[in-house]
Amino acid sequence: MARGKLRIYLGAAPGVGKTYAMLSEAHRRVERGTDVVVAFVEHHGRPRTEVMLHGLEQIQRRELTYRGSVFTEMDVDAARERKPAVALVDELAHTNVPGSRNPKRWQDIEELLEAGIDVISTVNIQHLESLGDVVESITGVRQRETVPDEVVRRADQIELVDMSPQAIRRRMAHGNIYQSDKVDAALSNYFRPGNLTALRELALLWVADRVDEYLQEYRAEHSIRSTWQARERIVVGLTGGPEGRTLIRRAARMAAKGSGSEVLAVYIARSDGLTSASPKELAVQRTLVEDLGGTFHHVIGDDIPSALLEFARGVNATQIVLGSSRRKTWQYVFGPGVGATVARDSGPDLDVHIVTHEEVAKGRGLPVSRGARLGRARIIAGWLVGVGGPALLSLLLSSLANGPGLANDVLLFLFLTVVAALLGGQLPALASAAVGSLLLNFYFTPPTHTLTISDPENIVAIAIFFAVAVSVASVVDLAARRTHQAARLRAESEILSFLAGSVLRGETALNALLERVRETFGMDTVALLERRSDVDPWTCAGRAGGSDRSEPLRRPEDADVDMPVGDHMALALTGRVLPAEDRRVLAAFAAQAAVVLDRQRLVGEAERARELAEGNRIRTALLAAVSHDLRTPLASIKASVTSLRSDDVAWSPEDEAELLAGIEAGADRLDHLVGNLLDMSRLQTGTVTPLIREIDLDEVVPMALGGVPEGSVTLDIPEELPMVAVDPGLLERSVANLVENAVKYSPDGEAVLVAASALGDRVELRIADRGPGVPDSAKDRIFEPFQRYGDVPRGAGVGLGLAVARGFAEAMGGTLAAEDTPGGGMTMVLTLRAAGGRPPVRPDLPAQVTT
Repeated sequence: MARGKLRIYLGAAPGVGKTYAMLSEAHRRVERGTDVVVAFVEHHGRPRTEVMLHGLEQIQRRELTYRGSVFTEMDVDAARERKPAVALVDELAHTNVPGSRNPKRWQDIEELLEAGIDVISTVNIQHLESLGDVVESITGVRQRETVPDEVVRRADQIELVDMSPQAIRRRMAHGNIYQSDKVDAALSNYFRPGNLTALRELALLWVADRVDEYLQEYRAEHSIRSTWQARERIVVGLTGGPEGRTLIRRAARMAAKGSGSEVLAVYIARSDGLTSASPKELAVQRTLVEDLGGTFHHVIGDDIPSALLEFARGVNATQIVLGSSRRKTWQYVFGPGVGATVARDSGPDLDVHIVTHEEVAKGRGLPVSRGARLGRARIIAGWLVGVGGPALLSLLLSSLANGPGLANDVLLFLFLTVVAALLGGQLPALASAAVGSLLLNFYFTPPTHTLTISDPENIVAIAIFFAVAVSVASVVDLAARRTHQAARLRAESEILSFLAGSVLRGETALNALLERVRETFGMDTVALLERRSDVDPWTCAGRAGGSDRSEPLRRPEDADVDMPVGDHMALALTGRVLPAEDRRVLAAFAAQAAVVLDRQRLVGEAERARELAEGNRIRTALLAAVSHDLRTPLASIKASVTSLRSDDVAWSPEDEAELLAGIEAGADRLDHLVGNLLDMSRLQTGTVTPLIREIDLDEVVPMALGGVPEGSVTLDIPEELPMVAVDPGLLERSVANLVENAVKYSPDGEAVLVAASALGDRVELRIADRGPGVPDSAKDRIFEPFQRYGDVPRGAGVGLGLAVARGFAEAMGGTLAAEDTPGGGMTMVLTLRAAGGRPPVRPDLPAQVTT
C-alpha cells in the first residue's frame, strides 16, 4: 500500500488563518470530487472558521475521561476504517489526553499516512522543537506542545500562511481570534508587534531553508551545474596560509549583511605537487569557520582553479572570496595565479572577491613542476617541440651561409630535446633525440644530404648527443614520477591527518563522514551497505549525496567503486571510476566509516542500558519504599483500626481519640507519600502542564505550611514584593515539600526561615534550616529521585520531596538550588519569574497560546 501524502499549513503566528486556509482547500477538493473528511478540526469559537466546516463530513470524536473531566480527541481507528482520500487533522503539535493510543497527534497522523490516507494539517512556527528556546526568549512563553522538525520537513508540501503584525492585531481587535474579554490581555502580551514580527521572520527563514532543500534536490535530479542565485552562498578559498583567517572573517561579515547567507570554506589539496599548507593552521581555520556558523570542506583537485569553481557551482554558490597572491613579482612568469584564473573562468553567475591581507607578495616558495600528471596540451606541445622543432631548426641552420659549426649545432639540437622532455616527458624527448641525430647526420656532417659519415669524430659527436639526450629524458621522467609520488603521499597524509583528527575529536556522525568521502573524491553518492550474512539482502546504513527521492544503491556491485569492509559491509560510490592509487585512502575512510557506525550503535546501546539501569534503580527503590515506607503507616492504621474494633477492651474516649488521631496521621502520611510518587511519575512522563497565573507569594506560601507543626516556620514575605508568574498548585506543592524537608532536618527549637526577596526580573524564595547541612559534592545528588542524605531513619520518607519540588519549579520556568546557610545548615533557593516586568496576564487567558 502506497504511503499517503502530508500537506502542512505552517502559520507564522496564532490567528493568521491556517485552519481557514485548510478548510478552503478541502472545499476546493470536494468540488473536484475528492473524498474529504474532517478527522479533527478545532474552530476555537471563531464564527468564520466554524462556517467553513459546513458541508464537510466529520468523523465522530473519541471521548476520554481524565481527572474527572471529559475530553475529545481524534478517533484514529474510525478514520482508518472510513479510509477517505484526504483527512483534515488540525493542530499537528497537539498533545493527546493521557489514555490515548499515542502521546502526540503527529503520531496519529503517521498512522493515517501509513494507511494510505493523504493528510492536511496545520502547525505554528513556535511549536517547532528546534525553535523552542528562541521563541521563549522572544515572547517569554515556553511552548509545552512541540513537534520534531523532521516530522514537518518530511511533509510533501509546506505552505506558509502569513499575515502582517498590524493585520493580525486588527483581526484580534475585531474579535476574529479570541473572545472580547481576552483581547486586551492578548494584545498587551503575546500579540505585541515585536513578537509577531520576530515570529514572522522565523517562519520565513525556516520555510526558506526547506525551499532550498527542494531546490538542491531538483538541481541534482536534473544535473544542473550553473548557479541559481536564489540565496547568498559564499565560498572561501583557503591555501593553508595565515591569510585564511582574514578571508574567513571577511566572508562572515559579508554573510551577516543578508539573512540566510552561508559561508563554506574549502581547502583544495593539490594532487600534482607539494604544498606548503600547515595542518595546524588548517585546524585553526576549521575551528574558526565553524565558530562563525560556516562549514569546512576538504577537496582534492588536480587543477586548483577548476576544482574551486567546480565546488562552488556544485553547492550553488553566488560568491567566491580569495586572498591576494602571496607570490613575488618574478614568480608570475609561471602563470597568472589562482585568483586571476578563477576570476577569468567564473562566468557571469559567480562574483569573485580578491581580499588584501598582510601576507601579500611576501612569497610562497618556488612553484613545483606539474609534470607528474601531464595534460594533453603539454604532451602535444612536447611532441611538436621534439619532432617539429629539429626540422625547423635544420631548415633555419641550412639557410645560413656560414653555420655556427657542428659543435654548436649539436648543442642547439640538445636544447630542443631538453625542452621536449620538460614539456612532454620521456617519449617526446626520445623521439627528439632520434630525429635530431638523423637530421644532424643528413644536413651537417660531411658528406651532407646522405646518411653516411666520413669523419669518425662526427660519429662520436652524434653518438654522444644521442646518449646525452636519452639520459636527460630519463632523468626528467624519473623526477616527474618522484614528484608525483611525493605529491600523492602528501595529499594522502593530509586526508589521513584529518581522518585521524576526527577520530581524536570523537566525531560520530556517519553521514558527515560519508559526505567528506564524497567531497574528497568528487563522487555523486556514497553509501555504506551492510548485511547480516552472505544470503541476506544488503541494507543502507548511511548515505551522502544525491536526492532523498533518488533510487538508493541495492548492492555494492551496482556502484562505480566498492570498497569491502570485512565480510558483510562495503562502501559504495557512484560518479566515476577511481584510479587504483586512490583506493588506499578510500580503504582508510571505509574502515573509519565502519568504526563510526559501530560507535553509534554502541552509544545507542549504552544509552538504552543506562535507561534500563536507571529504571531498575528506580524500581528497586520503589519496591523498597513500598515494602517499608508505605507499609509502615498502613501497619499503624491497621493496628489502630483493629484495636478499635476489638470487643475485648473497653476504650475510654481519650484512648479512642488517640487511636483515631494515629489513624488520621498515618493516612495523611500515606497520602503524602503516594502523592509524591504520583507527582514523580507525572514529571518523568512529561504530563505536567502548568497553568501560569500572576499571584502574590503571600497567597500561596501560607497554604503550603499546613503539614508542619505550628511555630516551626518563620515567614518573612514583604508586602511590596512583585507578583510571580507561576502555577499556584505546583508552587504550593513545591514549597510544602521544601518546608517539610527543612523542618525534618532542623534541630528542636530552631524555626525554619522562609524569606522572599526581589532580584531584577526574578523573585527568590529562600527556605533556610539549621540542620547538619550537605557537602558541596552532594548538593546536586539530593535532588535525584529516591535519595536521602545521612542517617535518616527508614520511616522518614521515600526520598522524592526534593526531586518533585525541583521538577515542578522547572516546569514553571524557575530553578531550585541548594546553598549553605550562614552559621550552619542548608538553604533551598527557589527562583521564580516575576510578573512585574511584563504587562499583567488575565487569569482566564492561558500563557501558552495554541491554535
